[in-house]
Amino acid sequence: MELKHIPEVKRARKFEASDAGRIIIALLFIIGVMWYASMHASGIEHRTLLIVAAIFGGYMAMNIGANDVANNVGPAVGSGALSLMGAIIIAAIFEAAGALIAGADVVGTIRKGIIDPNLIANTQMFIWIMLAALLAGAIWLNLATAMGAPVSTTHSIVGGVMGGGIAAAGFGMVNWVTMGKIAASWVISPVLGGLIAAGFLYIIKKNVIFQEDKIAAAKKWVPLYIATMSWAFASYLIVKGLKHIVKVPLPLAVVIGFFIAVPIFMFVRSYIAKKAQTLPNERESINQLFTIPLIFSAALLSFAHGANDVANAVGPLAGINDAIMSGEFGKKAPIPLWVMMVGALGISIGLALYGPKLIKKVGSEITELDQIRAFCIALAAAITVIVASALGLPVSSTHIAVGGVFGVGFLREYLMRLEDRAKKEEKVLEKEFQEAKIEEERKKLEEYERALEALGDPKKADPFIVKALIEKINREKEVIASLEHGEIKLTKIEKKAIKALKKYELVQRSALKMIVAAWIITVPAAGVLAAMFYFMIRGIMLPG
Repeated sequence: MELKHIPEVKRARKFEASDAGRIIIALLFIIGVMWYASMHASGIEHRTLLIVAAIFGGYMAMNIGANDVANNVGPAVGSGALSLMGAIIIAAIFEAAGALIAGADVVGTIRKGIIDPNLIANTQMFIWIMLAALLAGAIWLNLATAMGAPVSTTHSIVGGVMGGGIAAAGFGMVNWVTMGKIAASWVISPVLGGLIAAGFLYIIKKNVIFQEDKIAAAKKWVPLYIATMSWAFASYLIVKGLKHIVKVPLPLAVVIGFFIAVPIFMFVRSYIAKKAQTLPNERESINQLFTIPLIFSAALLSFAHGANDVANAVGPLAGINDAIMSGEFGKKAPIPLWVMMVGALGISIGLALYGPKLIKKVGSEITELDQIRAFCIALAAAITVIVASALGLPVSSTHIAVGGVFGVGFLREYLMRLEDRAKKEEKVLEKEFQEAKIEEERKKLEEYERALEALGDPKKADPFIVKALIEKINREKEVIASLEHGEIKLTKIEKKAIKALKKYELVQRSALKMIVAAWIITVPAAGVLAAMFYFMIRGIMLPG
């Protein structure tokens, strides 16, 4: 199976602190959050609740960094365009920048329509629901990261809010239409991402990789592909990454993105025309042309992710902060800078400490990636969000990215079947099995012949032993003769190996099953945890 481990990914442990060191750094961050929250809440009622909420928010932010950010940089690392350390630095900087510059400026957890705020009896119940949701979402993300499963942090916090709401006021509190749309995204996101990524990979293969003169084809087509990425990412950032700074309608964002892409196309065309003069006519040369765009895509995806998903960590925390400060909930309320800092720093720290595991999973353990395939995945992520926004479909950035990885892997399998390589390899494999069996039988023959010689004079030896050895020798000679004439009987294990080769499985099926299972149970798992935590918190807080 063609699954290489990229050197940078294999050296992940060199960039990770020891287990004890990581825990100490994480604890220092939580202690810092706790200290600042205690200073901020000095002299106010329910000070302890705000401190606890800040701790949960910091814990949630670290888990978002450990799990979700890997989807933005994993393909770039797996393809070799970025080193692991470089990816962590870029992602940490741009995640924090996205959160602080373009992060949500108002609390939106309740306004998302997951639960009905009219059924929340009082501020105290609201605070308990948000605390339970934060802790449940964070713990589920922690478990998923430990299992090596990239899951949606949005779905984790949504499941937490849902579970806490059900525990507080029953199933009638949940907006099941909204939850149905979220469940639909489990299918929509990876399928759209996979189809778009596979589609672009097929186009690049057909127009460039499969051409006899790859360099000439690259000069013609690669500038167009990179300009398309620029167009998609510019539109994506305007629609998603900067939506909290300025509201731009999707059609206008697409037009602006086009005018940004035009000068990039002109520059890239000139650059590739010069660079192509020194490039050999091989696939690796084409790969090199996509390295810089991949680095930019990782940075821009991280910026947009920080701008949007920081609310998953600090939205409930900001809601609790506002409820404690004003005594009200469910209304639009500004997110304090200190709350946004908790989210931004927590995501960056979580990525640096625990992100490499998921970066490795997404980048190299599902299927083998190179720069061209990783480029298609990054491009699919931006386009899928734009298409989904136009159609009003709910999508998950995590599911899109992972779906793109699976999409390019399955396309490669399909193309290999079309080229009929498997049949050729099957004959080679059968021949190898045949030669191995002949060698095995010859060793047996030599062993029996040595045993017969060791008996000495056959007339003096035990006649039954002599007869048995002679029969075995004659039988081995017949077997070897039949094998040399092509008469071969394969064992079940050998047949299974040939069958697997014929399928050309370039995607790890075990990873596919594990990830899909984790996606399906994210919302209910977080919901069950949140319900449990809600009852625990209520039991602690209610007077005995």
